[in-house]
Amino acid sequence: MNMAQMEGAAHRAANSRTLDRLARLGMICRGVLYGLIGFLALQIAFFGGSGGKEADKTGAIEMVREQPFGTVLLWLMVVGFTALTLWQLSEAVIGRGQTKDRVESAGRTAVYALIVATLLSLLLRGDTGGSTDEHSKDLTAKLMDLPAGQLLVGLVGLGLVALGAYWVHKGWKRKFLKDLRTGEMPAKARQLAEKLGLAGYLARGVIALVAGVFVIQAAISYDPDQAKGIDSTLRSLAETPAGPWLLGIVAIGLLLFAVYCFFEARWHRI
Repeated sequence: MNMAQMEGAAHRAANSRTLDRLARLGMICRGVLYGLIGFLALQIAFFGGSGGKEADKTGAIEMVREQPFGTVLLWLMVVGFTALTLWQLSEAVIGRGQTKDRVESAGRTAVYALIVATLLSLLLRGDTGGSTDEHSKDLTAKLMDLPAGQLLVGLVGLGLVALGAYWVHKGWKRKFLKDLRTGEMPAKARQLAEKLGLAGYLARGVIALVAGVFVIQAAISYDPDQAKGIDSTLRSLAETPAGPWLLGIVAIGLLLFAVYCFFEARWHRI
């Protein structure tokens, strides 16, 4: 298949009404995951634990499994996140926006595909494949074994810091609103979506910034164990001078972002 054929297939996929509806289901599932991560983070901040679960996507998925009809819910999430993967892949191939938009879509494609793989691993093998902390340390160790490994790990850390700064900027400047059909939204819904998105993107930005700092420390110390996933990054916030209150604020931001995802499911441009 040549590039023209790939772009044609991507256009047909992007314009599919079925994909539109399933992608919106995926946005709801995304909101559920962020809400559960925020809930687990709140438990860590103010109750000293999270019921033995990691405060990351793996822990959130395990919580879903434990609910009534959990297996059915997980299969719905597989469908939703698969649709999100295909939608973002089509955006990366078509390239309607600037180059950075295509790169961002490609990154989302990889993230959603990883979530689908985690869901299928749990459903088919009963194993989530490990936490984000384990994945971060394993990936860091593998990169360090490569030529110029320390430099590569350092660049990954800088990339995470840049991503965090980008999310903070996107939230503070309310640039996420361009992704919504704001002209169709009632005034109160638009105002609420703006506040929810602001809080959510700031919280996500803080997590990415801190995670990036840990990866850079791993590169400098040549110690893969210094790299941290979402769970350890969140727990580290409770160890700052601000104590558990900083983690609590970030956790609330994640909960608010979860609600914003439901607004996306209704009004996002697809």
